[in-house]
Amino acid sequence: MTTTTSAPVPPIVTPPSSSVPPGSTSRQRVRRRRPVSWISNLVLILISLMILVPVLWVVMASVKTKGEFYGNPWALPEGLHWQNFVDAFVDANMGPYLLNSLLVTVVGLCFVLIIAVPAAYALARFEFRGKSILETLLLAGLFINVNYIVIPIFLMLLGWDKALRTFMPSGFFIDNLFVLGLVYAATSLPFTIYLLLAYFRTIPVSYEEAATLDGASRFRTMRTVMLPMAMPAISTAILFNFLSYWNDYIISLSLIPGENKTLQVGLLNLFQAQRAAADYGRLYAGMVIVIIPVVILYIIIQKRLLQNVGAGGLKE
Repeated sequence: MTTTTSAPVPPIVTPPSSSVPPGSTSRQRVRRRRPVSWISNLVLILISLMILVPVLWVVMASVKTKGEFYGNPWALPEGLHWQNFVDAFVDANMGPYLLNSLLVTVVGLCFVLIIAVPAAYALARFEFRGKSILETLLLAGLFINVNYIVIPIFLMLLGWDKALRTFMPSGFFIDNLFVLGLVYAATSLPFTIYLLLAYFRTIPVSYEEAATLDGASRFRTMRTVMLPMAMPAISTAILFNFLSYWNDYIISLSLIPGENKTLQVGLLNLFQAQRAAADYGRLYAGMVIVIIPVVILYIIIQKRLLQNVGAGGLKE
């Protein structure tokens, strides 16, 4: 009878513990970053106060009476004098000016998106002759300040009106809010196309390949796959173009010489009239009327700027 003996198991030798406790390196990094984060937060707070304080002051001034402006300008209003907004809407025609600005802005946004989205998608995904030349021309359009070419645009539209004088004696291109919206859209096309072009190029081609395997056409792929994924870039384009159209003064003043003025031109007329009458309540009420649509749009858009990033995907 034989007996088998197992070989002795060697003892497990544990390495000596390091003198530096675990996690000390990350703690040191956190301690180093704390002063930087405090400084950045302080700078952001100061910048926010620099923007917020004037806006709050304008809002408070819009509900003050005429006599309250001669006291302490930083004092809180004694009451809510809503008559300033009524006077600004009715007497100063800020209501019709507001509708004109909304109409022009909506027309400009619709046309620029209808043209820029397919153009950016085609430049990002298709290869065709003359593509590099077209991209160079669009890039050159980014460096042209629209305010510098207002006079040539006005003379061009005036010449077109002269050509149509036999059919339309009153003209069509000058003093037309619809044409003003088209001019806004045309001048903002280079920026919008390049913004969407850069975003479309970041989307993987595999999404389109999967849609093609499912039998989707190019147009359907762009509409059902690419557009939902590009909503952050489209929302950004809407926000920037809205601010550009809404705050424009020079182009609107040049192309709309009649009574159909936009809000910015009407606000300047209100400023000149109320400064002469020393009634600043209406003036600040008009400023609040200009600010409110921008704030509403930002509240709607800012929730969509980061959503839908990476939306969709390939299912195995």
